[in-house]
Amino acid sequence: MTDFRGLLGTLHTAKVDFIVVGGVAATMHGSARLTSDLDVVYSRDPGNIPRLARALAPLHPYPRGAPKGLPFVWDERTVRAGLNFTLATDLGDLDLFGEIPGGGAFPDLLPHTIEVMLFGEAVRVLDLPTLIRTKRAAGRPRDFEAVAELEALEEERRS
Repeated sequence: MTDFRGLLGTLHTAKVDFIVVGGVAATMHGSARLTSDLDVVYSRDPGNIPRLARALAPLHPYPRGAPKGLPFVWDERTVRAGLNFTLATDLGDLDLFGEIPGGGAFPDLLPHTIEVMLFGEAVRVLDLPTLIRTKRAAGRPRDFEAVAELEALEEERRS
């Protein structure tokens, strides 16, 4: 079970620049779907990468689904060398994206966010139209199912 409060608090306390996307963002917009992981787009700014690496290190991040015992070191060098990380941590599953289909990287997405209070912390979440666009661009069957619900929520807000 993912500790959303713990993961978000860890990122917030470390002053990591990130945007909540995926299922948690959908829930913030009224989706009834449940999600089992936290998806965030993180800033690849040179000052943000060390904060991200240090914040998550105590949570023992490891590539989700990878066999145990593979040589994997979570540090600043790893984050700089990679882009997207699907991780298991001591607080649950965390997907870190340097960029996402249909939306791009952190600077591209930032103007398409809203600030919401989540577990007592102000966090940036994708706005509903951008969330729909990125879910559609991801192209997975479960994302297409989510798009139908999100579009209904968007239509309801318009009327």
